[in-house]
Amino acid sequence: YNNEDVAVLEASSIWKPNKVVEAKECYGTSSLEHPSVESLVTEMGDFYVGGRLHGLSSPKFPYKVQTPAEVRATLPEGKAVVAFQNRNPIHKAHFELLKCAQQDVKDSVLLVHPTCGPTQPGDIDGVVRIGTYEALKAETAEEFPMFRWAYLPYSMKMAGDR
Repeated sequence: YNNEDVAVLEASSIWKPNKVVEAKECYGTSSLEHPSVESLVTEMGDFYVGGRLHGLSSPKFPYKVQTPAEVRATLPEGKAVVAFQNRNPIHKAHFELLKCAQQDVKDSVLLVHPTCGPTQPGDIDGVVRIGTYEALKAETAEEFPMFRWAYLPYSMKMAGDR
């Protein structure tokens, strides 16, 4: 990942996929106008490899990323957790939704868990999106101490027809 060794794969199978079928099954279309189909065809390579994966280290990201165990450690024992996952920069309507959702579950913690990994053409970069979350976190920390924040470095792939 980004010229850094993060894992070793013990290849046990190698195959040439039928990307037209894969695109139709995953995205409902094989049109290259669909951003995820275009990525599948132009970026994924001609062969797929499967097998056992051995992790060496976590990739480095330009923002803080936590393991599932680290995220769980930020959540108090015995409290309900309301989770919000989003792929967009946060705005006022999102924040109002967060407040209402957390208030609907008595004595709960709200986990804001946005996807901030590689984007599709035209999307706002993950680092910029995180900036909006970090600004909101700083502005609301005192009033909303029950909010927790953890960023997912996942790629944003859109399924379904365009």
